[in-house]
Amino acid sequence: MKRNGSRFAAMILTGAMAAAMAVPAVSYAGDTDKIKIEYWHCNSEEQGGKTVDELVQKFNESNDHIEVTAKYNPDMYKGLMQNLQAEAATGSYPAVVQIGWAFLDYFSNNFSYTSPQDAIDKFDSEDSTFLSDNFLPNVLNLAVNSKGDQVGIPYSLSNPVLYINKDLLKEAGVSEDGPATWEEVAQFAKAVKEKTGKYGFYMQEPADFWAQQALIESNGASMLTKDADGKAQASFASDEGAEAMQLVADMVKDGSALHVGWDEGCQSFIDGNCAMLYTTIARRASVQDGAKFDVATVKSPVWEGKDRKVPAGGCFLAITAQGDDQIQAAWEFEKYLYSVESMAAWTIGTGYVPPRKDVADAENGLKDFLAENKMMNAAIEQMDGVVPWTAFPGDAGLQAEQLLLDMRDQILGGQASAKDAMTSTQDQINELLNAQ
Repeated sequence: MKRNGSRFAAMILTGAMAAAMAVPAVSYAGDTDKIKIEYWHCNSEEQGGKTVDELVQKFNESNDHIEVTAKYNPDMYKGLMQNLQAEAATGSYPAVVQIGWAFLDYFSNNFSYTSPQDAIDKFDSEDSTFLSDNFLPNVLNLAVNSKGDQVGIPYSLSNPVLYINKDLLKEAGVSEDGPATWEEVAQFAKAVKEKTGKYGFYMQEPADFWAQQALIESNGASMLTKDADGKAQASFASDEGAEAMQLVADMVKDGSALHVGWDEGCQSFIDGNCAMLYTTIARRASVQDGAKFDVATVKSPVWEGKDRKVPAGGCFLAITAQGDDQIQAAWEFEKYLYSVESMAAWTIGTGYVPPRKDVADAENGLKDFLAENKMMNAAIEQMDGVVPWTAFPGDAGLQAEQLLLDMRDQILGGQASAKDAMTSTQDQINELLNAQ
């Protein structure tokens, strides 16, 4: 029997509140007035925003000394980073922020933060081994910068999957199990357009290049490589990289694929007007709740004869609070978010793979949910193909990301061939990197 995700999430959240009330809070030395802190995130209503609000509400209800306000930042992690930059310029900081993997170095080079272990050692010394007890080393390493510093703790882990409308694929006369290769994606999309008049495919287009990295690198290209001197250089404009982007551009040109904003593209799939949606597993909850057809997920397509490579999506949480009271409150809130119950509620409400190692099998975690919810399987089964989300070193992060977005629009909009646009953009990014 299919479990109601929102009801199950509410049960988990209730457990999280009870656990928070039953377990002594982090040692707190402050007055009776509530410490007020802000938690900055980029989870829209369709991608976890409701769960953010529920978790914050439960935390606020479970303690008498901290009040958290959640602040949504549009335009994903790039938008949050720009807002954080503006806030820091005024001398003000939120307490806890979500930082996308692509901005790990940029954030640690440009902003003031407290490492999680430093916060633990100062305010939670009775639980000094919290990180090593609850997270695998390779997972923790996702939030270690190029200098070897543990900047934060992994929070949201995702990878891109292919959502399929099995009914629409069947109507088009192709396998309702979905395509296995990118070449088949193009073939399936064309068949859907010709047989049904509907769109065959949409690849997410938010304010990041994450999904396109999977497309490009699975074809054998590399977003970033090191030259003979060990200096990082953009390298995505290879023949393989151009072939990958041109495939989608050609689909848009012949009308079998959509080139629209992320929310609009996802809604087109949910409404039954597009047969295949390539986006993060973190959209699982909204897709599953909204689709009125036989919906499933399959693993990210591969290129014929090549290995699958999918960048780790999501974010880590960093403490940007200033002053001991704020830092202490920030850590207490963070620790609550990393409880088994809260982690389970986060996965159920979004689709993110939990970074904490004991959540999946825990009775008060995801054991029952994962046994019954097969749409998570594709993301879990392709974790062996996960690669780091490309983080351009030094201070080039924001500018490089914007150049990639402009390039994507040029290619998919038909203003330039993939090869020309990618070569020009690669040159511009390398100018930025070489100037550092």
